[in-house]
Amino acid sequence: MEYGHTFNFPVWINRCGVMAGARQFGKPDQGIFAFWLHSWREKRALKYIGFDGMGHQVRDCLHPRDLAPLVLKQMAAGTPAAEQPAILNLSGGQASARSLHQLSDWCEDRWGPLPVTTDANPRPFDLPWVVLDHSLATATWGWEPATPVESIMTEIANFADANPNWIAVSAKQLHRL
Repeated sequence: MEYGHTFNFPVWINRCGVMAGARQFGKPDQGIFAFWLHSWREKRALKYIGFDGMGHQVRDCLHPRDLAPLVLKQMAAGTPAAEQPAILNLSGGQASARSLHQLSDWCEDRWGPLPVTTDANPRPFDLPWVVLDHSLATATWGWEPATPVESIMTEIANFADANPNWIAVSAKQLHRL
């Protein structure tokens, strides 16, 4: 924000929930939804870590196509007006929130069982619940996520079916960058 004020250009900070959709790299740092589904589909080892090893950690997801219309509105608006907060949460909210255990249940229904190991040891920066509230973006811009979580997960799963070695393929692409 300070940099924008110093050099007189508009700054918007959009804090997003977990971005989720097809064609992600299928790594945990690229989004746990895509990583979990691709890993399940490829029969890779998965593990519930922390929180008693039960997979109760919860995150919300947001499809990138739902973010784009708001970013275009912000760009057209230029510098945030006094009534327009420059920092917003953009997310799928509670409607898109899923635990790792719920993702596992969904994957099992789609592709069959896969054992998930557990490590109940807590880690210092693990958060049990990260679900953002997008109500300020809705009030300010009339923005709401349009893609339901079921559609996001089905899109990822369909892509995983069509690209059964996506994690390995994307890992090779990352090494080229």
